[in-house]
Amino acid sequence: MSPVAAGDLRRVAGRFPTGVTVVTATAAGRPCGLTVSSFTSVSLEPPLVLVCIARTARAYACFEAAQKFAVNVLADDQEAVARLFASLSEDKFRGLAYRPSPAGHPLLEGVHAWLDCETAARYEAGTHTVYLARVTDLGAGSGRPLLFYRSAYARLGGVAPR
Repeated sequence: MSPVAAGDLRRVAGRFPTGVTVVTATAAGRPCGLTVSSFTSVSLEPPLVLVCIARTARAYACFEAAQKFAVNVLADDQEAVARLFASLSEDKFRGLAYRPSPAGHPLLEGVHAWLDCETAARYEAGTHTVYLARVTDLGAGSGRPLLFYRSAYARLGGVAPR
């Protein structure tokens, strides 16, 4: 069997819709952040999540130094924010409304939900580092989340009644 090509994996995995997050931290008194779609809940008891960050990301050193971070789950009107934090922009926070989370991490205004996290373990996996983290605080807003599907931003259509 031949190895799976990266492009093929991206194409097939892209058929699984995900939420879009901006993961933020503060190191050496400066905020940092990046757009992350590799985020998931791992356990409710204890409350654990995981985030995967490319070791080539500009903000990688900040997350390694901080070992604590906030996950900002973007709302469906925050595509521009997702694009900003996915860009090579040097100062992603300039002109952006945010406030400190209870743990002191940047929380972007208008997010769909947020989680304060503390790294419990980290694992190197291919080109990324997987951060397994304890959730120390959280909150939710209203509205709908921004999605990523087939390499494009998307929004929820009709939602099944609860």
